[in-house]
Amino acid sequence: MSEKSVQARGICKSYKSLFGSAKTVLEGISLDIDREEIFGLLGPNGSGKTTLISIFSTLIYPEKGNLSILGLNARRDRGEIRKIINISTAKPNFPWSLTVRENLVHYGMLYGLYGLGLNRTVEDQIDAFELGEYRDVKFENLSTGLKQRLSLAKAMLNHPRLLFLDEPTTGLDPDMSAKTHDLIRRIHEEEGISVIMSTHYMPEAELLCDRIAFLRKGEVAALDTPQNLKNHLGLGKRVRINYRGLANLDALGALEGVLAVRGKPGMLEILMDSNEDSLDRILKSFQDAKILDIDIEEPDLEDVFLELAR
Repeated sequence: MSEKSVQARGICKSYKSLFGSAKTVLEGISLDIDREEIFGLLGPNGSGKTTLISIFSTLIYPEKGNLSILGLNARRDRGEIRKIINISTAKPNFPWSLTVRENLVHYGMLYGLYGLGLNRTVEDQIDAFELGEYRDVKFENLSTGLKQRLSLAKAMLNHPRLLFLDEPTTGLDPDMSAKTHDLIRRIHEEEGISVIMSTHYMPEAELLCDRIAFLRKGEVAALDTPQNLKNHLGLGKRVRINYRGLANLDALGALEGVLAVRGKPGMLEILMDSNEDSLDRILKSFQDAKILDIDIEEPDLEDVFLELAR
């Protein structure tokens, strides 16, 4: 049996408002996450992704439920767990007056590193995240993307067995995002580090994650591999139509078999179910327009996201 990085049963969390009423953020979350996988958390804003990562990383406690991290009890063994995990958040906040290197040394010391081992580890992370030319730049003068890279470098200082990534590529340009994706895969495969990540970027989740839990209103609405999620929902095809003339979007969206319609006059993207008759109904709806071009593709994870968020 595969060792679990996380075993959660019935996790619940709510927050009290200023007026005394409680808002439920998580309701009965149960998950088994294997060491061998990169696990994704997806969902709309306010669905509970960040709260769940905060609970898994022992930053906050749930009101109800049982939680085991790498075989350790999340409440009783919190100190031991924190030695073997780390986290990188979407909006890192480090000591503003410290430079990149000084921040990494600071956190390395907090993780129990010292002497030559500390210096070697810091330099390794500066190289891995291409921070060499910024090593003496203060945190307050870094761009959003560089702050994110520093946060990722910090998260690797203690060589964690389990790494939590909350929106890991927020603020990064496409080139650095691609490099970050490569690094996430490398540390997972070569160093055996378990990864649990939340993201809003559907291509990122589809590229990296072995399985995905889709959260909606604090509950797990779906849990499976990206491909199985698409198969189980029966999403059929994505149809792109370029046309000239008039198209009734309201009537098109109301057609049987049409799951979603988006685009602009002259170009529409339609998500349809797997029924072959649905495409025929879509094409017939363009009787007052001339179809210039049609492109039919398999659905992607963004289509799954839109359908599950409905």
